Amino acid sequence: MPTVECDPDEARRRLEAAGVSVSPGNTDHERWRAERGDASAVAYGGKVVVQGSRPTDLLALIRPKGGRAHVYFDGASRGNPGPAAIGWAIVTSDGIVAEGSKRIGETTNNRAEYEALVEALSVAEEYGYDEVDVRGDSQLIVKQVRGEWNTNDPGLKERRVKARELLSAFERWSLEHVPREINDRADSLANEALDDA
Repeated sequence: MPTVECDPDEARRRLEAAGVSVSPGNTDHERWRAERGDASAVAYGGKVVVQGSRPTDLLALIRPKGGRAHVYFDGASRGNPGPAAIGWAIVTSDGIVAEGSKRIGETTNNRAEYEALVEALSVAEEYGYDEVDVRGDSQLIVKQVRGEWNTNDPGLKERRVKARELLSAFERWSLEHVPREINDRADSLANEALDDA
C-alpha cells in the first residue's frame, strides 16, 4: 500500500484537474476519497494512501509534479490507409503509470504513429513530468521529429510541429527508435484496439 507524503488539498486539485471524481471521506479522519481504474486513494492529515491492484492508476497524479518517465508509443493501420489505432504507455520506477489505446478511424500507418506520439506526450504533460525519454519503433517518425529527415506530406508536417511543441514543454527530453520487442506494450495496445472493432 503506497503512502505519499503530500499536501492532500494539492493532491485533490491535481486529481480533479485530471478528471478524477473525489468524494468526502467515510470517517472523521479521512479528508477525501478518490477512485480511478483499479486504484483508490484516501487522504489523511499530511498523506494519501493508495490501494488496489493497480495503484499506479492514481500515484502519478497524487505525487508532487516532476520527475522522469519513459514514454512508449505505437500506431497501427491495416490497409495503409485503412482502419487505424494507437497505443501508448508511460513507465516510471513505479511501473506502468498510465497506458491507453483507441481506434482513430481510417488513416495511414505514419499518421497513426504520430497520433500515438502526440497522445502519449499529452498524457505525460498532464501528469506533470519534467523529463521524458520517448521510445517508438517507427524510425521515420523518430527521425522526422528529431529533424534528421524531412517530409513533404502536409499532414505529417502538422503532426511533427505538434509533437515538437509538446516535447518543448519538458525540461529535458529524448526521442529514440527502438526495436518492436522493446516497444511491445504500446504495440500490443494498438493492435488490441484494432482487434476489438
